[in-house]
Order: sequence, then C-alpha cells, then structure tokens
Amino acid sequence: MAKTQDVTAMLKDMMGAFPVDTKAMEDAFKTTATLNEKLSGVALEAAEKSTELSAKWAMDTLTKIGEMSKAKAEPADYAKAMTDFASAQAEVATENMAAFAEIAKKVQMDTVELMMAAGKDMSEDATAAVKKATEDMTTAAKKATAAAK
Repeated sequence: MAKTQDVTAMLKDMMGAFPVDTKAMEDAFKTTATLNEKLSGVALEAAEKSTELSAKWAMDTLTKIGEMSKAKAEPADYAKAMTDFASAQAEVATENMAAFAEIAKKVQMDTVELMMAAGKDMSEDATAAVKKATEDMTTAAKKATAAAK
C-alpha cells in the first residue's frame, strides 16, 4: 500500500523557507492609521467651521426676524420690513454659500494633498517591502538549492 505524503507538513516547511516580513505590514498599518487620523482631522475641522457658520447664520436670521416682527406705526412699514428682511436674507445667503464653498474647497485641497503624500509614502513602503522580500526569497532559494545538493 502506498503511503500518502503529509501535504500540511510539506506546506508548513515550504512557508517556513520563505519568511514573511511583518515589519512591512506594521509600517503599512501605521501609514494607513496616520492617513486616517489626518483625514479625520480635515473632516472634523470642516464640520466645526460649517457648524459655526450655520449657527452664526441662524442667529443673524433670528435677530432680523425679531426686528421684522416688531409693531409698526403704519401698514406700509410691515411691507418694507418684509422686503428689507428678504433682501438681507438673499445677500446673507449668497455670502454664506460662498463661505461653505470655501470650506469645501479647503477640504478638497487638503484631502488631495494628504492622498498624494500617502501615495508617495505607500509607494516607498511597497518598494522597500518588495526589495526586502526579493532579497529574502533569493536567500531562501539559495539555501534550498544548497540543501538539495
């Protein structure tokens, strides 16, 4: 009866002959974690600025509504107050939308800058990992060849 080879043991021996560089994996994790931290900072800063802008806009609107709702001496004054309020709101809306657009533009620029820097870092890490893996594989292959002789 033929004896079958233990494939598990064979695979274990083969994997042991080709060492894995865990430092490269750790470096990749650290690079990713750092990128995520920076991206979160960009998002939180934008959220903070947007919230401040929204709160200021709301407070300004409430103040103007308070002025508009005061009792007037003449009926025509109510129409004028409403027209003034609507005109002021249109102007403030334009200014605030431009401010929101600036916040979005800054987020976009910061994100692109971070992604380009991270791409460069990851490329350097990958190049170093591939170089080390090639060296390790060459060494392991030479040992395997020498052991086979």
